[in-house]
Amino acid sequence: MAAAAAIRSAIPSARRSTFFTGTPEIYFSKAIDNSRLVKVEDPGRNREMKQFGTALACLFLLVFTYAWQHFRAIEYGYQIESSKRELGNLTEMNRALRLEDASLRDPERIDVMARRMGMVPPEPGQVIRMDSASTDSNAPVMASAEPVMVLAGQQRR
Repeated sequence: MAAAAAIRSAIPSARRSTFFTGTPEIYFSKAIDNSRLVKVEDPGRNREMKQFGTALACLFLLVFTYAWQHFRAIEYGYQIESSKRELGNLTEMNRALRLEDASLRDPERIDVMARRMGMVPPEPGQVIRMDSASTDSNAPVMASAEPVMVLAGQQRR
């Protein structure tokens, strides 16, 4: 008791009031020998567990397949919408390009630009139509060739 009183007097009075004064819990260790115990396997329990595992695996596969199909359908929906948007953009671009092509091929515009560049309309007899020969297929065709000049390269010494 004297040792306990000495310890209590060493602790400040502020800490003394928070000190636990209840009964301590005491644990005793007991050696248990399970070496003679043998686990007996229950074949019925094993069969039940295998059936449960198989059923759980089938359920998992069904749920996984459903989820996979569902998410693929959503993904295809997004792809379809993206393709529709792209088709609309390309259709609009095609319409604009056709309109620009038509405006650039306008003969009046070409004539005005040619006159600005100093060109003049052709004189009568200056234009030879190539497509007029194709209308008369039985007429003889005159072939002509321009002379070819071959220049030999000079050798350097």
